[in-house]
Amino acid sequence: MELMSWSNFLIIFICCAITMLACRVVPLFVLKGRNLPEGLEKALGFIPPAAFAALVANDLLDPAMFDAGIWPAAAPLVSAVVVGLVALKTKSLLWSAIAGVAAYALLTLI
Repeated sequence: MELMSWSNFLIIFICCAITMLACRVVPLFVLKGRNLPEGLEKALGFIPPAAFAALVANDLLDPAMFDAGIWPAAAPLVSAVVVGLVALKTKSLLWSAIAGVAAYALLTLI
């Protein structure tokens, strides 16, 4: 496998940076002062929770999670349940995060 040269890396990096900047800035200028249809706004509102759920599910559910045994696999799942319960009760991201970290730390000590 051949290493990439610095000139090739810089070309790829600059192209990626320009593309990312264009994807983030162009819609701001195109949609400035316009209202989106209500259905589209509602649909776009589902993107952040869906992305977060996908990230969490990817970390919690691993095909090899039970290789180390039942308890090491159950600790993150139980911690996630604790986070969900605290989030429903307090509606606070801070307390949910604190409860999740504390629950996971306590469960790994057992």
